[in-house]
Amino acid sequence: MDLEALRIVLKVAELGSFTLAANHLGISKSRASQQVQELEAVLGVALFTRTTRVVKLTSDGEQFVERSRRLVLDLDELAALFQGPRNLRGKVRLDLPVNFARKVVIPRLPEFLSLHPMLELEISATDRRVEVLREGFDFVLRVGALSDSALVAQRLGVFPMVNCVSQAYLRRHGVPTFVDLDHHWIVHYSQTLGAEAPSFDYVHDGQVVSRPMGHLVAVNNVDAYHAACKAGLGIIQAPRYGMQSELEDGTFIEVLAEHTCAPMPVSIVHGHGRQVPKRVRAVMSWVGGLIQPFVE
Repeated sequence: MDLEALRIVLKVAELGSFTLAANHLGISKSRASQQVQELEAVLGVALFTRTTRVVKLTSDGEQFVERSRRLVLDLDELAALFQGPRNLRGKVRLDLPVNFARKVVIPRLPEFLSLHPMLELEISATDRRVEVLREGFDFVLRVGALSDSALVAQRLGVFPMVNCVSQAYLRRHGVPTFVDLDHHWIVHYSQTLGAEAPSFDYVHDGQVVSRPMGHLVAVNNVDAYHAACKAGLGIIQAPRYGMQSELEDGTFIEVLAEHTCAPMPVSIVHGHGRQVPKRVRAVMSWVGGLIQPFVE
């Protein structure tokens, strides 16, 4: 019995879709469908009922999946006993925040791949909140509150935050203080431009407070956010790790240090359940280690 076909059946059963299962496994939808059809022919039963909208397990399919899940897990564990780190192979698809990918992960990638030369990484670097299962990601690094209850999350810590302006802003508007914030501007960061009101966020007596602010520009990604600050267009509130080099060389100046916003939680999120492939675990562990110097 073909192990790839078993994995496809389990993933289709989990996601309820041949398209999503194929994306997650890194194969074409036609290959996934063909493998399942060939397995059904060998077994002499239909594992799924298929309509244009729904893919559901048959009663035979439910019995097959229940027995197959343990079998595939046992085979993976057996293979792992004889698989050294340099023998990890296959594709791992992950999504990272732009700044973390550019400043932390990609510079260390040659070192990691020299240890695992048969791994292939597909790195999505975006500030958009991707759909982990629908878009076929093995895992994502998520900054902020979590809402995907169907996924498994591993909390890594929190990013301390910092308020920054540029030298250009100081020359035009002076050093902002809390009492005169109404006379200052903020760079408005919003992934859905225009859907949220700009505010300066800070913690007071353990509570998060959002103070309305004026703005000259709104942006929807981190690179534009930093560029707008550098151009003197306003205050930004960002994780300290992504600003450290610019703070040290004087490109950005920390302001309002007593009024930073709440630290942002950082988590690794995946949809593999308890059956995380060894190649995926290796990359998750590596990314988790890279982030440790920057979290509390």
